[in-house]
Amino acid sequence: MAHEFKDIDPNASTGAKVTNWFENRFPTAFSAYKVHMSEYYAPKNFNFWYIFGSLALLVLVIQIVTGIFLVMHYKPDAEKAFASVEYIMRDVPWGWLIRYMHSTGASAFFVVVYLHMFRGLLYGSYRKPRELVWIFGCAIFLALMAEAFMGYLLPWGQMSYWGAQVIVNLFAAIPFVGPDLAILIRGDYVVGDATLNRFFSFHVIAVPLVLLGLVVAHLLALHDVARTIPMV
Repeated sequence: MAHEFKDIDPNASTGAKVTNWFENRFPTAFSAYKVHMSEYYAPKNFNFWYIFGSLALLVLVIQIVTGIFLVMHYKPDAEKAFASVEYIMRDVPWGWLIRYMHSTGASAFFVVVYLHMFRGLLYGSYRKPRELVWIFGCAIFLALMAEAFMGYLLPWGQMSYWGAQVIVNLFAAIPFVGPDLAILIRGDYVVGDATLNRFFSFHVIAVPLVLLGLVVAHLLALHDVARTIPMV
């Protein structure tokens, strides 16, 4: 069915005219925004425990923004990675603040997510018909653990190197496929430059894309189910 164009008052503000122009040409985005954001009906019995989901989303945005600035100066090379982190901390204007925001934000992310999951257990949010919301949430938690581990290795200091050694060797303990899987993860027979590059690629591109997709699915599943439940 063709979309019906909406007319606007010629005396309307420039902002209103621009918004109307985009809405007439991209109605799906505007309708989704209204359904899930501006016109979404929330229950009246919200309390303190319900803020941690939105807070987790805020921390995710902070992590993405600070991560983009760190990638501008970081070098994913086994011989240069540690020196590039030192350069960020000492020579890049406000680089120390951005790095500390990113590293501290990672810890804050888990604190907020733990509280959010506790709220879900406390209020039985895993029960019918919200099972899929809980499953998406658990998948987000697993993706966060992978993201945090790979980010921990990027400074490529002693703790990073031996942490990679220990965790990759855990995969080597899997029967039959373990040794080949460990080589695949390392990219070599020993932890080295190939390993760092793989972890960097996953930390910066692959896992964040999966994480964003899961967050969107989590929110859509929550809002779709919540609309079918009577509000208090």
